[in-house]
Amino acid sequence: MCRHIAYLGEPIRLAELLLTPANSLLRQSWSPRDMRGGGTVNADGFGIGWYTESSPEPALLRRAVPMWTDTALPRLAEEVRSGAVLAAVRSATVGMPVVETAAAPFAAGRWLFSHNGVVRGWPSSVAALASTLPVEALLTMDAPTDAALLWALLRHRLAAGDKPADAMAALVAEVEAAAPGSRLNLLLTDGTVVVGTSWTHSLWVGERGSSVVVASEPYDDDPGWREVPDRHLVVTTLSTVDITRIGDR
Repeated sequence: MCRHIAYLGEPIRLAELLLTPANSLLRQSWSPRDMRGGGTVNADGFGIGWYTESSPEPALLRRAVPMWTDTALPRLAEEVRSGAVLAAVRSATVGMPVVETAAAPFAAGRWLFSHNGVVRGWPSSVAALASTLPVEALLTMDAPTDAALLWALLRHRLAAGDKPADAMAALVAEVEAAAPGSRLNLLLTDGTVVVGTSWTHSLWVGERGSSVVVASEPYDDDPGWREVPDRHLVVTTLSTVDITRIGDR
């Protein structure tokens, strides 16, 4: 399993979100609290996507090394500020490549996407789903991984006009039908809304005044964190947090 986090709120230094909290994403890269039988460390790469005032499309940093080994990251994280961030650390499924382009978040246009989990029976279980995509979408996937295919399938739905929450819920339902027992904990953001799914693993929401965080694990012991129930979808903006059961939409 991987770990991921999304933030919306007042601009903060990336370090405040990802490096300095007691149970920061950095700490989760080597000592996660809740992996639920899916690995022990997240040392197969990391990525950070953040939004700026200069462009509607996010900046993106991805590496194929453990987060704790990147000596440039602490200075970068102290200097960069953003009001919308999606970041992840990766624990690669056995047999999948450990390369920079396999690390989340994945990006296209204004969107950032992350997958914490595994598609069971990969790749044969989802071959039929993959065949529904345009050939170009398959040929331009970031990496030959389950997460990259999920991103291609989701992008296809978004491009067809599906609303983000509907696209995420439908994607989880169709992949679970094709590959039962998959872990499909997803995060999607365009810098104004965060959509997440909790499907056989942990997802939490923390509201802090004018900010909101959606994460695999709470990064501190603030009592305001609340867990998203299993098989539920969360949609957050700066003013609302809506949690619904997937299948009830």
